[in-house]
Amino acid sequence: MQLSLPQLRYLRLRAQGLAGPPLSTPAAVVARLVGVQAQEEAAARLAIRPRSAGITAAAVDQARLTRRDVVYTWAMRSTLHFVPASDLRWLLDLLGPLFVRLGRRRRVQLGIDGDVGRAAMQAIDEILAAEGPLTREELAARLASRDIPTEGQAIYHLIGRAGLEAILCVGPPRDGKATYAHLAGWLLLPAAEAGEDPAVRLARRYVTGYGPVVPEDFAHWSGLPVREARAAFEAITKDLLAATFDGETLWLLPEQAEWLAQPPAGGPLVHLLPGYDAYLLGYRSRDLIVAPENARQIHPGGGLIRPTLLVDGLAAGVWRLARRSGRTQLILRPFAPLNGDVLAALAEEVAGVGRFLEIAAELVVEE
Repeated sequence: MQLSLPQLRYLRLRAQGLAGPPLSTPAAVVARLVGVQAQEEAAARLAIRPRSAGITAAAVDQARLTRRDVVYTWAMRSTLHFVPASDLRWLLDLLGPLFVRLGRRRRVQLGIDGDVGRAAMQAIDEILAAEGPLTREELAARLASRDIPTEGQAIYHLIGRAGLEAILCVGPPRDGKATYAHLAGWLLLPAAEAGEDPAVRLARRYVTGYGPVVPEDFAHWSGLPVREARAAFEAITKDLLAATFDGETLWLLPEQAEWLAQPPAGGPLVHLLPGYDAYLLGYRSRDLIVAPENARQIHPGGGLIRPTLLVDGLAAGVWRLARRSGRTQLILRPFAPLNGDVLAALAEEVAGVGRFLEIAAELVVEE
């Protein structure tokens, strides 16, 4: 099948839960995407909003801190994510050893590899099991008392490795600071499963949440080496449908192709995506999402991905929240004037952000 650019964008929006029936719980959104990037926790919460209905930021916190069916830890690309608790075991079994190995050079430079690193992992396990969630500073002090280096970047790398090795996860905030909880005490991890290879399983889940895609998209998103990602992808192509766009073969689930017979009902699809949203990070390139002349406004450098206004899957502006004179304003800077239909849909999106955060938000459009 041949895809047009609008069709490709629509299928990806629908796969990600940004079109079609909304998802019902934070855990369902996180499971659809496999993981929601959470280097900024507030942005990760906001990524759940446009893919769901009737969910608030407080409900996301409840999913993570009370029900604990969402876990905040290191996963794809060795980056902090919200991930489904039910998937954590096999994800860490697949990704943990890879990213621990890839981080070895920096740990050697910091003096926290080899015997020192192994001692640090054992110490973190013991300390958190005995004392419960601790802040980074508290954990660093206890490790330092055992003669384990924690200065500078060392403590960050030790904590990240402990997350990848299933020793800890991000726990409840305390006085505005993150804490780290002993994973075995925080969550009952499911037993390791026999059956489908984890890389193949991840490829299948990726197509479900991001298709249509190519294997290189999967490698970019997951952090797996390209050769391993391609092999995993090839294992599932028998279950996929091939589509062509701009001379390239993309892959999707057969049921995803059926969505083209169910186009969205009237009006543009308008979304206020947070920074680091999966729609902007989930593919090897943003060229189909962001026009070249606007790319620097979305991605100015230093790894920053700004909150983005999306119209029918195309970036149409950037936005931010600000407190002014005791009011919360959503300040939008569009890349071009917005027509009446977009402005009407945008007003509902702004109201949706307000409902999610349980505040009154007003729209301010900058020229």
